[in-house]
Amino acid sequence: MTVVSVLLVLLLTTLVLGSFGIDDLGKALTFPGRITGAVLLVVSLSTLLGAAAALDHWFWKSFAYSGVVALIGAFAALLTNAMLMVETWKNGDSAFYSTVLGILTAGSAWAVFAVWRTSVVIPAPKRVAAALIVSSVIAVANFGYQNLYQPSHRGARPLIRLDVGTPVLSKDRKAFSLPVDITLENHNDVGFYVLGTEIHAMGEQVLLSPKDRLRQQWRADAEQWTKFGELNPLSRREIHQPGELVEAQPWMPYGGWIEANDTFATRVVVQMPIDTPYDQVAFYATASFARKDRLGLDSLRFDGYSWDGGEVPSWKEKDVDFLVYRARVHENNAIDDRTRAPRYVTVYWNFGTHGAYMASVIARKGEEDTQSDSLSRYGLVDAMTGPIERTLWDVKSRR
Repeated sequence: MTVVSVLLVLLLTTLVLGSFGIDDLGKALTFPGRITGAVLLVVSLSTLLGAAAALDHWFWKSFAYSGVVALIGAFAALLTNAMLMVETWKNGDSAFYSTVLGILTAGSAWAVFAVWRTSVVIPAPKRVAAALIVSSVIAVANFGYQNLYQPSHRGARPLIRLDVGTPVLSKDRKAFSLPVDITLENHNDVGFYVLGTEIHAMGEQVLLSPKDRLRQQWRADAEQWTKFGELNPLSRREIHQPGELVEAQPWMPYGGWIEANDTFATRVVVQMPIDTPYDQVAFYATASFARKDRLGLDSLRFDGYSWDGGEVPSWKEKDVDFLVYRARVHENNAIDDRTRAPRYVTVYWNFGTHGAYMASVIARKGEEDTQSDSLSRYGLVDAMTGPIERTLWDVKSRR
């Protein structure tokens, strides 16, 4: 009965670890993830050999060191099952895998004891102990790097640069256009999925006071920062009015990507009437990204409008319209991809009188209000630039 239970634990461990290892070795998004897959395959092989050695140790005794091999296989099963159980309990959602790994951890602990109490003779015990310690440290270090350090290590972020070109008058001199060159630069060693982009132009009226403005008026200007988020200067003579949206649009395809150390460039053109009431125009650009080494992404597809009766997350601003895009997210390693419930990235393309902006969240369907691990786990980052301001006085003087 003892040998049957030991065999059952070791063979089940072989199946579970081998399955995880094959997936990770072929599909993990990072090099440490592939190493984890290789380690899991090696451990699964050792547990398989341990099962064969256990049979020989209990019945045939044809190999002098079969007990040692069985003990090493059981110990490897215990260490690996315990680490996977901790990872599943910490980050997983699957009750099935939590239960299976919990049972296998307890079973492999018993298997170690069961083999050990058969008075296994260990040749050169110090060398065997040193080998077990070194291999255990390597396994724990790789596991810790893959599951603890790497998810918390962030800071990579692409950069957006805007250059406003020379205005061009229409033939009838009743309108003009402003070309804006947008450059996305990724100076990092990791690629990014582009979840969404936007560029918008804000028309601004800037009146000039005939005399110096009072301190109370400066305070009123400062209050505009908190109400509208505009960083207009505190000026002795200039009177800045809240900006108004002139135009907003995406500038890169949804669900695309930019590779490591790559650059993307495009141009948009903003047209305005020559008699526009604005004195200057300010350009802002935003993009939302997810790191390609943190997740896999299915095709990002349009999923609805804010005005068609869809559910609005509680953290969304009121009276702001938005478009919704959504895609299935896959974890960067087989362990988490199997033990965690499906996650989806939801991208909100927001626009209103006071501008436009992007917002992205990764969560289970119906839990978009909860986004605590989006930044650290999946590497969601936003890049933005602006305001890039351009006076319109020279253009309006050509009327």
